[in-house]
Amino acid sequence: MSNLIRFGMSLDERLLKDFDALILRKGYANRSEAIRDLIRDSLVNEKLELGTEEAVGIITLVYSHDTRTYRDLLSDLQHKYFHSIISTIHVHLDRHNCLEVIVAKGKGSEIKKIADRLIGTKGVKHGKLALTTTGKGLV
Repeated sequence: MSNLIRFGMSLDERLLKDFDALILRKGYANRSEAIRDLIRDSLVNEKLELGTEEAVGIITLVYSHDTRTYRDLLSDLQHKYFHSIISTIHVHLDRHNCLEVIVAKGKGSEIKKIADRLIGTKGVKHGKLALTTTGKGLV
């Protein structure tokens, strides 16, 4: 950060007190670092909403081991999107339930399409997509 610019802010006293408590809980060194993080998060989320930026996604799925449809679909999607799906982790949670963690990289819109297809599959009990940036262009 070679070109630092200082600026002032006006905040309600209660809001600042709550913010300082948050900074303390999260372990930030100072207010500036916390505000930088909030700005970065907002900028990343805006770009991810467009779906055109390169992104990294983690798709987590809990599904019934007894449903063959899911396993077949996952295999088909891994072959179809081999350029996007980087890795998968399979965990047996109990006799009937499994956890699948899928790491994907590519355009945010494509990762969302893969996640939606998997989450909507018969036998999937819960699924979630977490998208983030690849870090390119962030200061």
